[in-house]
Amino acid sequence: MAKNKIIRITTVPISMDKLLHGQLRFMSTHFEVVAISSDAAYLERVGAREGVRTFSLEMSRKITPLADFIAIVKLYFFLRKEKPFIIHSHTPKAGLVSMIAAKLSGVPHRLHTVAGLPLLETTGVKRTLLNWVEKFTYACATKVYPNSKGLKEIILQEKFCTSLKLKVIGNGSSNGIDVGYFNPVLFTELQNLALRQQLHIGTSDFVFVFVGRLVSDKGINEMVAAFEKHQILHPLSKLLLVGDYEANLDPLLPNTLQVIQTNDAIITTGFQTDVRPYLALSNALVFPSYREGFPNVVLQAGAMGLPCIVTNINGCNEIIEEGINGVFVSVKNTANLLFKMNQLVENNHLFHQLQTNSRSMIATRFNQQVIWEAIKKEYIQLTVDPYHIK
Repeated sequence: MAKNKIIRITTVPISMDKLLHGQLRFMSTHFEVVAISSDAAYLERVGAREGVRTFSLEMSRKITPLADFIAIVKLYFFLRKEKPFIIHSHTPKAGLVSMIAAKLSGVPHRLHTVAGLPLLETTGVKRTLLNWVEKFTYACATKVYPNSKGLKEIILQEKFCTSLKLKVIGNGSSNGIDVGYFNPVLFTELQNLALRQQLHIGTSDFVFVFVGRLVSDKGINEMVAAFEKHQILHPLSKLLLVGDYEANLDPLLPNTLQVIQTNDAIITTGFQTDVRPYLALSNALVFPSYREGFPNVVLQAGAMGLPCIVTNINGCNEIIEEGINGVFVSVKNTANLLFKMNQLVENNHLFHQLQTNSRSMIATRFNQQVIWEAIKKEYIQLTVDPYHIK
């Protein structure tokens, strides 16, 4: 008996690679899965790893009306040919392109996961345009999955769609966390020491780590400013930045870039395919993002046993509990961030309490297998009447 066909689509393949790692392979044991994204070479590598067929469709994360129209037309004809019973999109541009093409081509079930709303940091005409795009995407979808409860509330407050279309799967997250893979016991003290030496980090240094895109809306400007002041009191602290810059989309302030380049206590690694070694050698995660859906890096750091300093925003505040496995700071608040960084270094009792609870708090609530099974259940429920177009 032929398997029901599902299309999974993201704007760029790194999202499918990092944010949905392993999920497509799991789903392919139950359904025929086709992965769609831009950058054919990268997408093919992801498809080979996940064991699924791929289709390359050029899309951009920027506002590109003509290119978007071409992508919609190409996807329309692909969907007419493939006749999937579900298309499931992630990321804003892939959501817009795929939900329009899928509705026009008659795909019965059009699912869109919302893992963050970049528009929340925009204003004026651009904000009005992005609001309209978001509403239109949701209007074309048959189901919308915010990946955090806080994100669901924001969607309702902004009136992007009604509550009938919205559902948060499990406790949140798009992919859960593989606690067997993100496990500090996989890294020995000798391995951690060797990487510290390679990065010129001393054995007694307290390492704050950030993992993600080095852009303004991740709070990098405030974090670097806070660390500079923290360093005066705590010269043995280091700040480890794991990720790439995105100068075209959301550049850092020139002063921030200068400090990163000239301060020997701030270490950059660039993009890393495996962030675990860097989490393993670190003492605490700092993640002062302005906005999130459900941040995977906070799950990963927690599973690796790290206390987390995070902004008190949706997603983050569904993973972290104040004083239990981490602490909160206010958005764009350098002084608050400095206070919490000082606190983790100076208060050994608090630090060890957070460290003790960190891994178990993640493992019990966000196990990857539970999330995958819940998504599979969503798909199976739709197969009862796969040709009923909503």
